[in-house]
Amino acid sequence: MLAHLSPAIRQYLLITANYWAFTLTDGALRMLVVLHFHQLGYSPLAIAMLFLFYEIFGVITNLVGGWLGARLGLNRTMNLGLVLQVVALSMLLVPAAMLTVPWVMAAQALSGVAKDLNKMSAKSSIKLLVPDGQGGALYKWIAVLTGSKNALKGAGFFLGGALLMVVGFAGAVGAMAAALSVVWIISLIFLKKDLGRAKSKPKFSEVCSKSRAVNVL
Repeated sequence: MLAHLSPAIRQYLLITANYWAFTLTDGALRMLVVLHFHQLGYSPLAIAMLFLFYEIFGVITNLVGGWLGARLGLNRTMNLGLVLQVVALSMLLVPAAMLTVPWVMAAQALSGVAKDLNKMSAKSSIKLLVPDGQGGALYKWIAVLTGSKNALKGAGFFLGGALLMVVGFAGAVGAMAAALSVVWIISLIFLKKDLGRAKSKPKFSEVCSKSRAVNVL
């Protein structure tokens, strides 16, 4: 059935599946961290601190992500996001005594970078797959991808709680790392190699607009 679809549609389905798998595991990881460290007796402030670097490094990634995508190609930034998430999950598989606040914050920092690389790559790639002059299709494809995010994030929260109850923290994290590794391998094989790569290498200074008002915003 997939063989009868156009190459652009197949790439869109691959990118969407990639994004969905990442979003599901990202939501599950957040819930796992909150519940597990609450069980270990961490204070509410300590648990909140675990996510501080997740958000900070996500902001930084949003700033430079487009520049990286243009230089490296959106396929590489998407795959980089996947592998960084696998590394972040693997960091949480250490013995419980090593799961200190700084260590988990570092893992969450990687996860924050991974999340925004994946999100930026997925949304930017779709624009390149829609034929010129079909703005309506672009809005529809973006709407499906973006609109599914919150639903999948919520499903991920439920998945994280269920996995913690059934297989425990280490089992849940290991299962998600393995599943995301499979998604990463599939993405490496089937995602277009030159997707989103600019013909000329943009300079880092081009990240900022020439308009001061835009930069301030």
